[in-house]
Amino acid sequence: EVQLVESGGGLVQTGGSLRLSCTTSGFTFVKHAVAWFRQVPGKEHEREGISCISSDESRTEYTDSVKGRFTISRDNAKNTVYLQMSSLKPEDTAVYYCAAVEFYGKNYCGTYELEYDYWGQGTQVTVSS
Repeated sequence: EVQLVESGGGLVQTGGSLRLSCTTSGFTFVKHAVAWFRQVPGKEHEREGISCISSDESRTEYTDSVKGRFTISRDNAKNTVYLQMSSLKPEDTAVYYCAAVEFYGKNYCGTYELEYDYWGQGTQVTVSS
């Protein structure tokens, strides 16, 4: 059974930091790219892709709104991907999801929702002003 479990969310003040984890099982993690998405209140049908990392770790991508503040990484020995979030802003408040897919190219990743096959249940991040 494929599982992706997000953790590390919570309530933090503006300017604070959180590290999200996405722990996976049930598929060959080292062959899969992983991305983080978020869903903000009031946009239940829209998930914004904010970062991704390729299966071989050679490529990472970030949406403009998080560049310089968020860092994605992976630990293949632990089948886990991390999202280190710093300088958090109230507009970062959302439910954060991780997702995985095996792309044809091991050095590719993308942040389009429809590209991804496996999804976690999400973790809430709330940034207070």
